[in-house]
Amino acid sequence: MKYLMPVLITIYMAVLAINGSKGSKMTDMKLNDLTPEEERVIIHKGTEMAFSGKYDKFYEKGMYSCRQCNTPLYKSEDKFNSGCGWPSFDDEIENAVKRTVDRDGRRTEITCVKCGAHLGHVFEGENLTDKNTRHCVNSVSIDFIPGENTKRAYFAGGCFWGVEYYMEKIDGVIDVVSGYMGGHVDDPTYRDVTSGTTGHYESVEIIYDDRKTNFETLAKEFFEIHDPTQTNGQGPDIGEQYKSVVFYSNDEEKIITENLIDILKSKGYDVATIIKQIAEFYGAEDYHQDYYDNKGSLPYCHGKEKRF
Repeated sequence: MKYLMPVLITIYMAVLAINGSKGSKMTDMKLNDLTPEEERVIIHKGTEMAFSGKYDKFYEKGMYSCRQCNTPLYKSEDKFNSGCGWPSFDDEIENAVKRTVDRDGRRTEITCVKCGAHLGHVFEGENLTDKNTRHCVNSVSIDFIPGENTKRAYFAGGCFWGVEYYMEKIDGVIDVVSGYMGGHVDDPTYRDVTSGTTGHYESVEIIYDDRKTNFETLAKEFFEIHDPTQTNGQGPDIGEQYKSVVFYSNDEEKIITENLIDILKSKGYDVATIIKQIAEFYGAEDYHQDYYDNKGSLPYCHGKEKRF
């Protein structure tokens, strides 16, 4: 059921990345409203004036995300002062940025893989850093998220494709990564996990801005997008790796989870969700990430049901 050939996924991702305007995006992709100047740069591939951007000489610790779709693009530790007049990075978050050679062959454009937003251009061979790469990015194409406001939460609720799909729709969620947690094998593959011998659960890592949302909001959504009463998996996906699990990183998250389960039980739900302390999280293979957005379809075994 989940063995769609990776090459087909790659094709879907390529088609998505090519679409460069709002009108060509899938209707369910979360996009932010843009100012006229942001639209000139992000949609129409313009360039802001050198030394005018708010992030040109900005070096706080945190993360930079796409202004249009909130996808994480760059880490603050990869930012450096190139003196060019635009924010410069010598590396990007893996699989977040697409490179396309301009029509004249002189420069290489960089865009957000997820929504196609124009970021700027990338240059190599300048010997400005050890990585010998400079992503020259427009400030208006990115947003900064302070490190102290970035939190993580982990859930498992059947096939991670569906959990990822719904959790990414929550305001304040920066990114959701499909992966594996809870097992006894280091760096497992999808084949390892589906064998049922590693002890891992198909899980998601949710990176969120705690100024906009919180763990309780995420946990409530989790309990409403899957069936927490199913004991042996989720929908047609049966097996230990598909069970319902909430992973907590501190006592507060554990208490919140227990209280929500008590509320559901008081409403007649025979909750089977397991509560476990967080363990090492391993990101899944690339073709599992943003699966439904890339495929252009809806989850087959997850859906929203109001329970709180």
